[in-house]
Amino acid sequence: MSNETATLSQTGDTRKAARIKRETVSTVAIAIICVVLLYLSRFISPALGSWSQVETVLILGSFLVVVAFGQGLVILTGGLDLSIPALITLGGVLSTTAVGAGNPDAWFLLPAALLACGFVGFLSAVGVVWLRVPPFIMTMAMSIIVASAALGITKGTPRGYAPDAAVALMKSHILGLPSPIVFVIGFVFLGWLLQERSPLGRYLYAIGTNAEASRIAGVPVTAMQIFPYVISAMCAGFAGFMLVGYSSGATLRMGDDYLLPSIAAVVIGGSSILGGQGSFLGTVGGAFLLTILGTIISAIGLEFGLRTIIEGTIILIALLLLREELFNRIRSIRRKA
Repeated sequence: MSNETATLSQTGDTRKAARIKRETVSTVAIAIICVVLLYLSRFISPALGSWSQVETVLILGSFLVVVAFGQGLVILTGGLDLSIPALITLGGVLSTTAVGAGNPDAWFLLPAALLACGFVGFLSAVGVVWLRVPPFIMTMAMSIIVASAALGITKGTPRGYAPDAAVALMKSHILGLPSPIVFVIGFVFLGWLLQERSPLGRYLYAIGTNAEASRIAGVPVTAMQIFPYVISAMCAGFAGFMLVGYSSGATLRMGDDYLLPSIAAVVIGGSSILGGQGSFLGTVGGAFLLTILGTIISAIGLEFGLRTIIEGTIILIALLLLREELFNRIRSIRRKA
């Protein structure tokens, strides 16, 4: 047992010292950039940078935080989930169509809707892990299937109303704070515990670093590779539930705006797209950074095409600044000094 523990520490925890330096710096840098952007936004419009605007950013960013958590777990093991937009739509459609407002059976229908999304994630994982289909192809195929199913369920027009629980989550207040902010604080804490402080999280890091060495160390590699896809799917479905509560309805394209940002938030936050490296707090920072940028660009009033170009350029610059090579150079300069 001691040998297995030693092997696991070599595969998953030898990154610890470097991760503390690199990912902590990334997280702090992103937090500083967010604060600076919020302050500078006041020069664009007096309404920006106010506390009400901060609340808006936190609420809008909560959707991306939930989605990016699941995406981050998948990326941590070296995978990628492209089914997120369709699963967000599925979660929203099931929330309004199968549950709706004032339904006394919502207490079990809502969890059932999330389990349905989780089952889709499980099928994606089966294709990736057991059938050896590349994650890009498998999750894209599941996205097409799920989107077609949502179209069939709604017959092209989603009907129904937001469940009472969704409205309460997104539009009520707790201790003077909007409930989505309280929720996202609790979600970030639990997500941080799961990814950074639990044995399960250490397994995911180890698998992303070296799956074969992890298997030798006694890690249940197959189960741990399936788990992130299920969680990612359920997070996407829950984000659809949140969006329904926020907008009071569902659309067939409600998840389209979250695929690339979910990947960008994870990578900007310091995670390696190849797996084995990352920090959930960095992902949270990346999610709010993208939300702030989107808010500022919208306030300027730019055309959609130009907004997309600017957002993409900013994301690319952030990725270049936070890449591993830059941190290696900084460490080598410090050693020489």
